[in-house]
Amino acid sequence: MLPEIRGLNEECGVFGVWGHEDAARITYYGLHSLQHRGQEGAGIVVTDKEKLRIHKGMGLVNDVFNETDLDRLIGDGAIGHVRYTTAGSSDFINCQPLQFNSQTGSLAVAHNGNLVNANATKRQLEHQGSIFQTTSDTEVIAHLIKRSGYPDVKDAIKSALSMVKGAYAFAFLVEDALMVALDPHGLRPLSLGKIGDGYVVSSETCAFDIIGAEYIRDVQPGELITINDQGIQSEMFSPASAPAICSMEYVYFARPDSNIGNINIHHARKNLGKVLAKESPVEADVVTGVPDSSISAAIGYAEATGIPYELGLIKNRYVGRTFIQPSQALREQGVRMKLSAVRGVVDGKRVVMIDDSIVRGTTSRRIVKMLKEAGAKEVHVRISSPPIVNPCFYGIDTSTKGELVASTKSIEEMREEMGADTLAYLSVDGLMEGIGREKVNDHCGQCLACFTGDYPTEIYPETDHPYDKVIGGK
Repeated sequence: MLPEIRGLNEECGVFGVWGHEDAARITYYGLHSLQHRGQEGAGIVVTDKEKLRIHKGMGLVNDVFNETDLDRLIGDGAIGHVRYTTAGSSDFINCQPLQFNSQTGSLAVAHNGNLVNANATKRQLEHQGSIFQTTSDTEVIAHLIKRSGYPDVKDAIKSALSMVKGAYAFAFLVEDALMVALDPHGLRPLSLGKIGDGYVVSSETCAFDIIGAEYIRDVQPGELITINDQGIQSEMFSPASAPAICSMEYVYFARPDSNIGNINIHHARKNLGKVLAKESPVEADVVTGVPDSSISAAIGYAEATGIPYELGLIKNRYVGRTFIQPSQALREQGVRMKLSAVRGVVDGKRVVMIDDSIVRGTTSRRIVKMLKEAGAKEVHVRISSPPIVNPCFYGIDTSTKGELVASTKSIEEMREEMGADTLAYLSVDGLMEGIGREKVNDHCGQCLACFTGDYPTEIYPETDHPYDKVIGGK
């Protein structure tokens, strides 16, 4: 595997459509726009009101689907999924959507997030006789639905949702309905849109633009929406808790052209750069951002300081995710396959390098070295988020505290290790200011757990695992 340019990966994206004659192709295009949320697998399930049909596979959306595959997926309702694996295997068997068949009907489910009580619930279900076919925490919800005892699938889903904890944006598909649900804290994004006489749901609003859909609103925390041929129905399956959308959606995960909570991602990142410039100015000749998610913040930093923004780093768009690496030495050089320093921009210059986060620190060290080898006289690293010092249990691949460099080293130690001339992070207050949030009754509408350790849900002992161990995962 080629080393990833970025240090964080988010699990997946979900998409759904109801009431469109070409639901599979609409979902295909929707998944294309969500490809940044997961590149290990993709899948689509459709319904023609009588049966569900599924096609899924490992790889990018383009690799998994062709015209013949889409022609076979006949129906006017569909859900789709793009997947990134954090813990657990990346085998085909875990590729989503997951489909389950029984004598009473079929159910398909796609999930973005992580259930923090999945392990304990799975052990209980196995004790009661359930047999699991995957290692995905998503399968837990299907077993809970089936064991609920409710003949109506909506009641069964509501019962199952009351028993899971953590982060989830679920899309469920049965023969005659599409249903979506968001956890009571709204940790993951999910939006509702309109396309012709039908409806669409998506992890990000950028998918609406590519298919020509109109954004209606965000799905609310604790809300279950049912869409069928009779229309759309909304109800609360749980009282909404203090809203806590993941802060890293604004910092890194979401596409710049998406809106979350009526906040545009590009504008939020640009503002983060401006606040960072106010908090940590430095004398320099050029500002550059690590492609792609840091570019907006770099533009904001440059505007606030008056230092010119330049493309000092270029991303190679044509390098695949896998690459035969015969030696460790070549693996260490892998970042050069994906990023290049522009010597004509940085040679002899004092460079401010804007990045959105530092997780393990290895990539930052390589980029600083690359800039200096290209002739940069000084490299000042500025991070448009606070230090990540706590693991995420809600669907990001930082499940252990020990792997986070900011939790074990001081800023000066990190600076020295990466070879930067200076290093500074955005403050937590600066993060909220940049995004445009204010604390109300001690809540700011965002999950800040990876920065502060203040988790919006119970983590331990629900997982029955020590704080430092890997848990959950798809």
